[in-house]
Amino acid sequence: MNIIQAPCPHFNERALPLDSIILHYTDMPHMEETLACFASPHSKVSCHYLICEKGQVYQLVDDEKRAWHAGESSWQGCTDLNSCSLGIELANPGHSHGYLPFPEIQIESLIRLCHMLVKRWNISPSRILGHSDIAPRRKQDPGHLFPWETLAKEGLGLWPNNKELRSQRDLTEMLAGIGYETISPSHALIAFQRHFQPHKIDGIPDEETFRLVQGVLGA
Repeated sequence: MNIIQAPCPHFNERALPLDSIILHYTDMPHMEETLACFASPHSKVSCHYLICEKGQVYQLVDDEKRAWHAGESSWQGCTDLNSCSLGIELANPGHSHGYLPFPEIQIESLIRLCHMLVKRWNISPSRILGHSDIAPRRKQDPGHLFPWETLAKEGLGLWPNNKELRSQRDLTEMLAGIGYETISPSHALIAFQRHFQPHKIDGIPDEETFRLVQGVLGA
């Protein structure tokens, strides 16, 4: 695929093997503003790839380097997600500027890019996560409009393998078993709902919530 180089100065060396992809939205109203932010010597934020609304893909940081996109985060006990992940930003105004559905052409580019990166770096598809998954107390991107099920149908990302309710084990324990940080169980639950149950982001578990949690654990 055609990738446009747009070097960003904010990166350092990885301290962990690369094993994950983290998806974000930019939370900025305009693509030009986003590129300017990443290029600014003062922003101290970066990502590896940026996909605009029309599907063009930009690379800002080499895969081998540690970009600064995850911030304070945790997944399956790892607290340096920047070191073990590739960060992909999707241009979208986000919740700060009038959150919008992601254009089909943008998602198509994301799927192609993820397939390429999974193959190149031998990343497990189950390690394609959202920023809100790894930082549930701070972040909500890529948000409830992101088509996680579409990616899952392409073999990318976590998704429940069944919807049969087997037993109502402790919900916090199950969320931790998936990988969520559960210092704040309510935030972990809302992050799960945002990813897997976007029609019900209220922090209140119902029977469907338990089925989905169990299905992800069994995936």
